[in-house]
Amino acid sequence: MSTIIKVEDVSKSYLISHQKQERYVALRDVIADNAKSFGRRIAHFMGRNGQAKNSQVTQEEFWALKDISLEIKEGERVGIIGRNGAGKTTLLKILGRITEPTNGKITIDGRVASLLEVGTGFHPELTGRENIFLNGAILGMSRSEIKRKFDEIVDFAEVTQFLDTPVKRYSSGMYVRLAFAVAAHLEPEILLMDEVLAVGDIQFQKKCLRKMEDVSNKEGRTVLFVSHNLASVSNLCTKGLVLEKGRIVFKSTATEAVIYYTKQQIDRENDSQEERTEIGTTRFISARITDRNGHSITSVRIDEPFIVEMIFEIGSDVNNAVVPNYHFTTAEGIYAFGTATREMEKIAPGIYVAKCHVPQNLLNEGMFTIGFALTEFPKLGHIVHFYKQHYLTLNVQDAVLDNPYRHGYGGPIPGVIRPLLDWEVKRMKSI
Repeated sequence: MSTIIKVEDVSKSYLISHQKQERYVALRDVIADNAKSFGRRIAHFMGRNGQAKNSQVTQEEFWALKDISLEIKEGERVGIIGRNGAGKTTLLKILGRITEPTNGKITIDGRVASLLEVGTGFHPELTGRENIFLNGAILGMSRSEIKRKFDEIVDFAEVTQFLDTPVKRYSSGMYVRLAFAVAAHLEPEILLMDEVLAVGDIQFQKKCLRKMEDVSNKEGRTVLFVSHNLASVSNLCTKGLVLEKGRIVFKSTATEAVIYYTKQQIDRENDSQEERTEIGTTRFISARITDRNGHSITSVRIDEPFIVEMIFEIGSDVNNAVVPNYHFTTAEGIYAFGTATREMEKIAPGIYVAKCHVPQNLLNEGMFTIGFALTEFPKLGHIVHFYKQHYLTLNVQDAVLDNPYRHGYGGPIPGVIRPLLDWEVKRMKSI
């Protein structure tokens, strides 16, 4: 595949103004001092914009991007992830020629369609019909080319009833439906997407993701996709970039990029999280995930069982039943399930290991975090001795099967779990 986007040592800086002000003179002080010279005193102490005369304005140089270099091949779907302020939108704006880089060079071989915010490129006074032709013209398409795609765009956007209504009267959902339909159907070689699908409803989001996959796989177009929805990034994209403070800190497959980013976020959360005051001498010692042979792992296939293990200490001041419990959460923050020991009994002081055996074909593919807790149950209420949220990460990978229908599945399916259950199908009577 040929290189369609080449970014060489690109940086982008902005000047940020900071204003340091001395104490303002209160109005009541001015009036009390000399009511007759109120106007003169206000003019003396205040500037034109209502600011103190002795306020100081300083400027700071902020680098939104720093030394970015990358190559993107034709037909690749690249997911760009990172925290707010990492430089994701700035990078897309530079690639979309919306803003110029401060330093560096960009080479783009093909037409670019940018969808960086709802209604990008739309004129609010024009109708939906007129904006379709306007956007097509901006992309360098002829009127006949736009006409050929017009009905397909309108059907996809589901705005037929409002086609001749000015888009300023559209809801945000209608805006994004039409904007995406135009960007995806007017045949640009490169499609830039920045979190705009968050505006649409769930069904339309799925529709857009399928379309993006089609334009990449079947039509060979290149997609750059910025999103905080890590599941969408890992399912849609083939490559992944992680940005942090304006720099690329990780480049690999989309799945590995999501794993890296999730792990970084969890480590950051654990570092900043205040430790709970331990009650008595009960304490958390360690935790890990192992395969059936006891080897530590961070990744497992759907069709493989695994063991979640925690080591903890029970102090002599625990007088009630205690229950170790584990909590599974998706990378998107969806609580999957919690599990605890069946036995609720008082146990003698000492160091214990609690192992939870998770069967094969239970969790769906994707990233999960596991939290560890120990709960004491007196006669009334309960006492949480510790709760280590999102302590470990686990990447569940789809099983590589010669026949994907062997277990009743024809490819990726949504959901947190994907259990392989026992079924019974019998013919009731012949017809």
